[in-house]
Amino acid sequence: MALDLFTPEDTAVILIDHQVGTMSWVGSIPFEEMKANALALAKAAKALDMPLVLTTSMEDHAQGPLLDEFAEIAPQEYKDRIQRTGVVNSMDDPAFAAAVKNTGRRNLIIAGVTNDVCTVYPTLTALEEGYKVRVVADAGGSMTKLADETALRRMENAGAVIASINTALTELAVNWASPAGQALLPVVVELIPQEATAR
Repeated sequence: MALDLFTPEDTAVILIDHQVGTMSWVGSIPFEEMKANALALAKAAKALDMPLVLTTSMEDHAQGPLLDEFAEIAPQEYKDRIQRTGVVNSMDDPAFAAAVKNTGRRNLIIAGVTNDVCTVYPTLTALEEGYKVRVVADAGGSMTKLADETALRRMENAGAVIASINTALTELAVNWASPAGQALLPVVVELIPQEATAR
């Protein structure tokens, strides 16, 4: 049986609300790990020439600005980010929904800063609208591990595939000797803990 894998040619990357304030509220995963994984998805999208949609919510409130690194990695996408005014389900925002649709891709890799709020509702909506979704669980988190686990279970039960950052990236690479694999290798290597490389 052939594997139903996402490829760079049929997939878009959707990153939701990786803002400095909101990220500080997450307790289920270390801040720096979550940050590195989210940035890796943006780097992968750029390396593979995949559509990348960024969105934020209420940047001038406690949620704060989007991570500065996104402006360096994907300057145009950072400039074009959808700045929502508070709607929880980003797919309910017409500008965001249009940006996702305009990627022309029906496979979505989604990561939101909080799996139990930012990620769950747009994922459920996207699935209802016929998209296939990979949720990168460790590019986000929740206030508690229980909140994270229940949100991930709800998305999985609805039809999303739950993945780690390494699983999501290696699915796109398939073969390290391929052009996609070669483009992704530096992104993956950056994620290897320094203590592991020192052994």
